[in-house]
Amino acid sequence: MNENPKDWKTYDEFAYGIDTNRLPASDALAGSSYRIGCDDGRMLDLAIGKGEAEWSDGKESATDKAEVIEVAPSTYFIEIVFAGRPREAETLILNLETRRALSIYSIVRDAKDAAGEPQVAQIFRPGIVEGDAASGPEPAESRDLIGLRAHFTYSPNHVYEHTYLSSQRYAWQCLVGVQRGHGDVDLTTTYKFDENQYVFTFREFKIPVASTFFYNFDDMRSTGKFLGITGDGRIQNSPAGAFIRKASMTYYLLGQEPV
Repeated sequence: MNENPKDWKTYDEFAYGIDTNRLPASDALAGSSYRIGCDDGRMLDLAIGKGEAEWSDGKESATDKAEVIEVAPSTYFIEIVFAGRPREAETLILNLETRRALSIYSIVRDAKDAAGEPQVAQIFRPGIVEGDAASGPEPAESRDLIGLRAHFTYSPNHVYEHTYLSSQRYAWQCLVGVQRGHGDVDLTTTYKFDENQYVFTFREFKIPVASTFFYNFDDMRSTGKFLGITGDGRIQNSPAGAFIRKASMTYYLLGQEPV
């Protein structure tokens, strides 16, 4: 097993304060209920309270801690942290006007089950909020970010540069903060959720952590979370959020586009 570079920071060392520029939580959905049908057949019933959500997926049910953030008009980022399954967490993106939905389910696996892959895996389930007929574009994997270089300011002490290399990988480097001078290339999955709205996820190799972010390019805001293992072995689900600044765009010749 390869060792990390000298002075490589653990998840909790870089995550402290990375939610400074995050949008505030909202109680706008408190008291409401939804049934979400995923394209793979999974059904999720969700009743949202203040700071919690009662959920049932037909196999299990519970009431767990939940955070709701309005990330675009009629569009909500919902993070559910399972008390009974601390190695797992679910992020839901719901547009209550178009009825479109996307579930991102993150799982911290045992290291032995992730040989050659990032230890934190993610499952993506597009779907709809049942009720009126859905409208607008269906959430789908997207190549739109390929070639973009952008700067993300999470706090005065957290500034990162992202370069989106392909449909599968992106490069990052820290410009300001405890990781300054560090960078890597990690696995990604990007979904286009609506016009100028993307769900960007990445899974790191060097440390056991994965992230889910909602990009609103109209407001130039990023809202998300990290799920991973801290330096002392704890499972931690950390909120994050940033202001976005587009720095440049690379355009490829026909036939030479990245995968």
